Amino acid sequence: MDKEAFDQQQAAFVMREIRKQLERANYDNISRTYAYFQFYIRNPEIQWSFLASMVSRNAGYNMTDLHSSCYRAALDHKLRRELFLTYEDANWLIFSDAFPQLLIYEYSKIIGFPLFSLLKAFSVSPFMIREWQTFWDERNKERILTSLIINEQHLIHNPVIRHPVFKKEVFTSFVYRFQDVFHFSTVLFPTLNGELYGYSVYDFKRKASRIELGKKLAWLLFQSRWKDDFFLFASAVPHTGSRFDYEQYFDDKRIRQTPILRMAFPAVPHHIDVSKREWFHGQNLNKYYSAPAIRGRSELTDWHRKKRNQMQLISFLKEFWTVQKKTGK
Repeated sequence: MDKEAFDQQQAAFVMREIRKQLERANYDNISRTYAYFQFYIRNPEIQWSFLASMVSRNAGYNMTDLHSSCYRAALDHKLRRELFLTYEDANWLIFSDAFPQLLIYEYSKIIGFPLFSLLKAFSVSPFMIREWQTFWDERNKERILTSLIINEQHLIHNPVIRHPVFKKEVFTSFVYRFQDVFHFSTVLFPTLNGELYGYSVYDFKRKASRIELGKKLAWLLFQSRWKDDFFLFASAVPHTGSRFDYEQYFDDKRIRQTPILRMAFPAVPHHIDVSKREWFHGQNLNKYYSAPAIRGRSELTDWHRKKRNQMQLISFLKEFWTVQKKTGK
């Protein structure tokens, strides 16, 4: 289509279609994970979409962990609900911002010229509008991948990470500090061979830490020797939100310890004002484009099992102490 022939009526049609797709796909963690992956299948040059899908899987695992026996023993219902909302709000907010970007890029490919000016209607940061135009002109896959990582972590920083309720109840709680110190905050990529690979973020509250984690995960997903194994897993195993999705491939044949997500958590309404999510104020972000520091081992199969066993032990001890206190023994 000729650019001059693309009028306001056609632009309005594109935006209506994007809003419809966004509403359907942003229903819950399951639908978001699926939408990210299907977009990547159609547009493999946008690697961030596959990364987002795999990280979204981990968010689902973290959500259903809250229904496991060890978490129920260790944490009261109120804190488990707030932890769920932390994962869910971040997941929802990133998708509400990123998915219109992805779809407008896809429509631009179909039509044959960039439609990135339409991103303003979706309250997308000027930073990302500029980065999409740069990608259209230069086709630098690594830069747009990193730019989307930078954007998502700045996006959630104030409305989620620094939200007064979450800051008080979640990010200063004992369980959060415990997880941060002992590296439970880890993103895992599974394989059909029952192996797990990933990296931890040691201070989730810092933007720089989360961005560095995103870049390391991107390296693992697209440059490591296991990259094909991760894609095979994502293609073969539907996301249910339960860690049993990958634990079923362990040699010791684990039993299911967490439910599928839609049985545990129905869809929830969100109250973040997406029209007031602007974070970019002309700051210099060049420092975030450096290559990630890949140190230490990324194969975490045994590590993960030990940590899961530690969590079960901790919850058992807490339950034991609670019983002892009640009985006065």
